[in-house]
Amino acid sequence: MKHAKPPPSRHVVNWDHPDLKSLLDKTAGWGLGHRGVFEPVPCELHVGWGAVVGRPASLLYEGEGVLVIAANFVISPAENVRIDYLQAGRMRSRWGIVVEGRAGLRAEDAENGTRVYWVHMR
Repeated sequence: MKHAKPPPSRHVVNWDHPDLKSLLDKTAGWGLGHRGVFEPVPCELHVGWGAVVGRPASLLYEGEGVLVIAANFVISPAENVRIDYLQAGRMRSRWGIVVEGRAGLRAEDAENGTRVYWVHMR
């Protein structure tokens, strides 16, 4: 007795069809930008464990064990950071390590020199 499922039927797509080409042309410049979902929170970013003076940045997202930060300066991967910000009227400090960073993708990011960093919390 054979229990294997038959392979799915193959659909041939004509990528040059005028209707499909028109639709694809409309979506060519689309990108996913999740920053509009969360309200950025001003914060102060201290780079290195011994940093006394923080630099202004924005907290873009706070999730389970991760923060996403936007800053106008370069931070090396594996750098230890402290993020200070107001939450419900109280100052909160979080410590973590930068795992990834890149230039922002928006036009205003290029104009302002904004970089986006993912920080895993300690």
